[in-house]
Order: sequence, then C-alpha cells, then structure tokens
Amino acid sequence: MSTPSPLRVAPEVAAALVAGTPVVALESTIFTHGLPRPRNLEVALDGEERVRAAGAVPATIGVHRGVPTVGLSAAQVEELSGDDAVTKASIRELALAAVTGASAGTTIAATAFLARAAGIDVFATGGLGGVHHGAAATFDESADLVAMARTSIVLVSSGAKAILDIAATLERFETLSVPIVGYRTDRYPGFYVADSGHPVPARLDTPAEIAALLRTHRALGATSGVLVANPIPTADQLDPAELDAVVRQAWADAHAAGVSGQATTPFLLDAIRRATGGRSLEANVALYRNNIALAVEVARELATQSAG
Repeated sequence: MSTPSPLRVAPEVAAALVAGTPVVALESTIFTHGLPRPRNLEVALDGEERVRAAGAVPATIGVHRGVPTVGLSAAQVEELSGDDAVTKASIRELALAAVTGASAGTTIAATAFLARAAGIDVFATGGLGGVHHGAAATFDESADLVAMARTSIVLVSSGAKAILDIAATLERFETLSVPIVGYRTDRYPGFYVADSGHPVPARLDTPAEIAALLRTHRALGATSGVLVANPIPTADQLDPAELDAVVRQAWADAHAAGVSGQATTPFLLDAIRRATGGRSLEANVALYRNNIALAVEVARELATQSAG
C-alpha cells in the first residue's frame, strides 16, 4: 500500500516547469531562522521580486502547516517569518513535520531535495553548511554535504558559512565527488569575505559554462549536485581580520552557553551580527542578492540549452 506524496508544488511553479520557463529555488531558513525580524520578511519577498524582475519564477520552499511546499505564497512566507513555533527541517525532519502538521523552514539539504523532487535545476542560497570545528571528535557536520552528493542541482552560494572548518568542508566535498567551481574566481569564498584562504578546484566564468557543466555531469551518469562558489562583492565584505576575531569569540560564547546541534548556527550568526554592529547582516543580504542574480542567469541558460 503506497502513501501519496505530501509534496505540494504551487501552480505557478508547476506551470513554469512544464513550459520550460526558468525557475529558481529559494530556501526558507534564511527568513525563519537566519535573519532578525522584520528584516527577514523584507529580504524574503525582495529575493522573490529580484527573481521575477530578471525573467524567472521564484520557488521559495518550506513546510507550511505540515505540507512540504515548493512555491510558498507571500502570505505563507509572511506567516512562517513571524511564527516563533516554526522549526528547522532537514531531510530527516520532513516526514515528521508532515505527520505532526508542523511548519518548518527548510535547510539547504531539504530545500535541494524538495526542489529536485519538483524538477527544479537551480537553487540560490547564502552560505552552505559544512564541517564544524572539532568534528573529528564530535562528527558534527551538516547534512548539506551528503544531500549535495545525492541531489543533481546547481547550488549557488558564497561558500560555506564563516563559522565552519572550511578546509575540512572542502575535503569532504572532494570525498563525496561533488564538483566545486569558483565563479570568476580562483579562491573559495568565505561567506562574509570574498576569500576564505583556500583555492577552488576549478573556475568557470560564464553562466552558460555552469549550465553546461550540470548537463554534462548528468549525461555522464553522475548524481551529485554542482556547487558554484560565488564570492560576495568586495565592496560589501567584512574586514577579514576583524571577522576572524569575531568568529573565535562567538565560538567561545557558544561553548560557554552550552549551545549545540541545530541551535549552533543561529546562535553564532547572531553573535557575529551583534559584534559587528549589524554589518554582518548587511553583508549576508548583499551576498544573497548577488547569488540570486547569478542563479537566475544559470536557470535561463539551462532553459535555453534545453530548448535548443
């Protein structure tokens, strides 16, 4: 006896996918857990408008009252952005949220998973999850790593979040056979800064090349996604030396407060925001908008190449 899929795809998104119109997936944890109110709602709705203005259809993904949804309405986005009871769902929590009727913001892993279930090829986010410091002892690493090894989608981000062990994260992606390309850069970005101090394995300079990479990767039978490392514009980045000091202090505060698990990332990002007087928040918004712009270009190229 089979259970019908609980996934809901918004009519606008479904119609765009059938018509071959470019679609860009957007995550919901950025406005349920990542940004303070009321800026979270403003950034979420602005991101959708930027996708539309560039000629594509936005598909904001989340769980609304137990329903995994690809293409949340503006009213649903507003509800989730202001609800203190909203949880954070990776792939393993999706079914539980559906069974219990809970609302949840979807992580990169869950967003990519649901986007591909709907047939979406491109996903724009801010910073990627990865390996936490001390993971050799704690095994604390993001489900985003494994999800991207299993999900054939282009993910545009500004590198792994600054609070992570970047070297270990890059090593894990190599082990998991996930290709990483720098967009017009030879350096792996560090979320709030354009250069994390690590090189990227490869570089591509046009959206057309990124689209071709995904198509070729699939044609070879590879099932992983493609990570596009798109650095924050240098005019918007934080001072690297200042960021290093702030991140070290944020980790010390987290340990002192006994913060662990899924609560760690929001705690650290909030600590960094407060320590930088809100400048990290502005950097986060700037890099997110920059990633949306590139994601739309890649989605348009994929649509053009498919039509050709």
